[in-house]
Amino acid sequence: MKSSVLALAAMATALAAPAFADKLDDIIASGTLRCAVVLDFPPMGARDANNNPVGFDVDYCNDLATALGVTAEIVETPFPERIPALMSGRVDVGVASTSDTLERAKTVGMSVPYFAFEMAVTSNDKSGIKSFDDMKGKTVGATAGTFEAIALEKQVKEWGSGEFRPYQTQADVFLALSQGQIDATVSTSTVAQANVKTGNFPGISVVGKAPFDTDYVALFTNREEYGLINYLNLFVNQQVRTGRYAELYEKWVGGDLPDLTVPNVYR
Repeated sequence: MKSSVLALAAMATALAAPAFADKLDDIIASGTLRCAVVLDFPPMGARDANNNPVGFDVDYCNDLATALGVTAEIVETPFPERIPALMSGRVDVGVASTSDTLERAKTVGMSVPYFAFEMAVTSNDKSGIKSFDDMKGKTVGATAGTFEAIALEKQVKEWGSGEFRPYQTQADVFLALSQGQIDATVSTSTVAQANVKTGNFPGISVVGKAPFDTDYVALFTNREEYGLINYLNLFVNQQVRTGRYAELYEKWVGGDLPDLTVPNVYR
């Protein structure tokens, strides 16, 4: 009798508890997926001649929305505002070339890597910088809060000479570089080549690789949304399996397709 009473009490408690919908359900019910995307980071995100968002991350958000059966809404989000935009509820998911650092994982939930960047050095032609080591003692800069900015600032401190300057956007960095306000920057190789090719920043050249780790980037959402995070992981997997990842890479970047797995960690 006592066991039956306890069981009934537990059942009543469970029925009385409010049911919370997963964020995945909320997105599907709303009919819209709001993606944080950086639009001054070609070829990952930019605006075309008609001011429409374009780029690898834009297409990736559109693909995710299609898989969910909803409409994509691209929310332009500068690098420093990516996580604040999520925390304030302005976006549902970040498709914003966001490095999967342990520090960020304390705040947001991150998927498996969906893209991987190598780092390149771009210099002002008048600076005389022809390699990464030539930056020692020079004035350098990068976009605040990015993987490369953190690594470059640390390197300047280790060198014990020179100056590091943080900037709000990639466009600000390359404008400062072109105008001679800084001598060099480290950015992803994709961004470096794209900015040089535009011709919008005269007098700069990509001069070599930076000896920083490969920058693996992830989709992100609220940390507690396990259902959505699981869906994002499977979506990345499907993008690779179906060949869509390779298709988008060829469309926006070209060249050898980066491996999204870390050797001896996961395959």
